[in-house]
Amino acid sequence: MTAHILLINPNSSEATSEMMHAIALASAAGRLAVKTVTARRAPGMIVTPGQLAASAAEVVELGTAHGRDCAGIIVSAFGDPGLAELRRKVAVPVVGICEASMIEASQGGRAFAVATSTPDLVEAIDQRAHDLGLAHLYRGIRCTEGDPVALAADPALLSEALAGAVRACIEEDGAEAVIIGGGPLGQAAEKLRPRFDQPVLGPIPSAVERIIGLISETGKAPQAMES
Repeated sequence: MTAHILLINPNSSEATSEMMHAIALASAAGRLAVKTVTARRAPGMIVTPGQLAASAAEVVELGTAHGRDCAGIIVSAFGDPGLAELRRKVAVPVVGICEASMIEASQGGRAFAVATSTPDLVEAIDQRAHDLGLAHLYRGIRCTEGDPVALAADPALLSEALAGAVRACIEEDGAEAVIIGGGPLGQAAEKLRPRFDQPVLGPIPSAVERIIGLISETGKAPQAMES
């Protein structure tokens, strides 16, 4: 089997998986193929700490089931559910989109913040910054108002709401880079990037770059292909 990145969508939405897959494939830019698998037991969009925690078991199941066939794995939910356990169970590099985007955002000692639509996950996201040793550069989170699932159903409204959150991160919190915090927000992140002078990072492209770098370090030589 040709080497590829496995992207796990811990949300159960196939439409979200298709969006994530397209972003990951474009980010890989022909360097590596992408295969995407979708959780079945989670809600269509993870928005609470309980849902995030519950999704970890299926992430590990999917990763271990497909881990022998891929060169690396991306966990594509912003709380990085199941990441540590999956790393212990597979022999390939594994990254989470929250982890990867925070590492990229903080490069060069940049202050960074997160703009997201899921206020109930603020504590989980805050914890990731602390776990990664980046709390000294982390300027916190700005959240959109309203129900995150309803907002995600209106791409134009979502982009405008997130733009306001990004602006607040930069102007009020002093962020030098802003992460759009959520795998299902990947398309909005792509639209927002050119609207600001400061870097606005989509977590899926950050994860693709990080996993390809880690794969290269392991000495694997993946063969690029379309997927």
